[in-house]
Amino acid sequence: MSKAALILFAHGARDPEWAEPMRRVSAALGRQAPELRVELAFLEFMRPSLRECAESLLGDGFERIVVLPMFIARGGHLKRDVPLLLDELRRRHPQVTFELAGAVGEAEAIVQAMAGHALTVAGV
Repeated sequence: MSKAALILFAHGARDPEWAEPMRRVSAALGRQAPELRVELAFLEFMRPSLRECAESLLGDGFERIVVLPMFIARGGHLKRDVPLLLDELRRRHPQVTFELAGAVGEAEAIVQAMAGHALTVAGV
């Protein structure tokens, strides 16, 4: 079995507090699966970039990297920009498996969690 890591990949923002929910997800994963290496990476405005993060993991010997987009839905960035970034990483590092998961917000469990939260907020 190859050494695997998970990158939580978010859009990024100029305000550093914006990334706090992603840090909380990363910390929760660390508690639930301490054997899994989890890192954060960002498309723009924040560091590390996806490439920087992936190359750091490669330097630590990871052979399989799963990229989980922390996006609500699959828009232009996930349809165009992210596949190009992953294609570049695959060309530069053909010995490594890079996998792109679906947008986290499209997972049924997340849709149901958002619906449940909306009902709570509405007082239903």
